Amino acid sequence: MKRQPHLHGGRSGSALAVRVVPRARETAVAGLLSDGTLRIHVAAPAVDDRANQALIEYLAKVLEVPKAGIEIVAGRSGRAKLVSILGVDAPTAQKKLLEHFG
Repeated sequence: MKRQPHLHGGRSGSALAVRVVPRARETAVAGLLSDGTLRIHVAAPAVDDRANQALIEYLAKVLEVPKAGIEIVAGRSGRAKLVSILGVDAPTAQKKLLEHFG
């Protein structure tokens, strides 16, 4: 069975566990950890909140939601993050994210 990103459904959206790798060559979905955490490489450095902003912009683009609909709710200063996604249910978010595995 193929591993899937671990998303949680909510009343108005979903939540996604993410492991961010800053200063990558490009911003892209890079893989899936054994616990379902999605690994995303971001080109921005982890300085002055730039990596977090790059993550939000990338997820907004991939999930086709406004940047205001993406919020880092835990792990803002670390690499492991919990991201809230408003307006997209867990199955839809999972489908869109899997389309962007690089």
